[in-house]
Amino acid sequence: MFKATPNPPQNGQKSRVEAQEAKKLEDAATRALDYYLNPKPASPEPDSTQLFIVAPHIDTETLLANASEDLLSISTIAADLADDVDDSRRCVALAISRMADGVQLLVERALDHLETKAMAANNAKG
Repeated sequence: MFKATPNPPQNGQKSRVEAQEAKKLEDAATRALDYYLNPKPASPEPDSTQLFIVAPHIDTETLLANASEDLLSISTIAADLADDVDDSRRCVALAISRMADGVQLLVERALDHLETKAMAANNAKG
């Protein structure tokens, strides 16, 4: 026997509770599909032969500032060592000190460029 109206009658509208439940189910299904079909890229595995690594979240300015301080320390140590040795060893220690000074100047210039860009960005916003 054929009924003229479906059982139960469908009016095309869902109650608010039914709509919320349907939305929850749809969101759960989307998360499940994304988990299996669109996995987030895994963070690169650190090289197992590396003993130390730099934390990946540290910004460039902080890295350069620390490098600059370390280079200053290297230069100072090498200069002090040059005072305690003679002849060719003194020349080597002084060369290390001067090389560290030169690299420190490069790092300081890079910091200046970062600072200039940051100031230009702030001026553009304001």
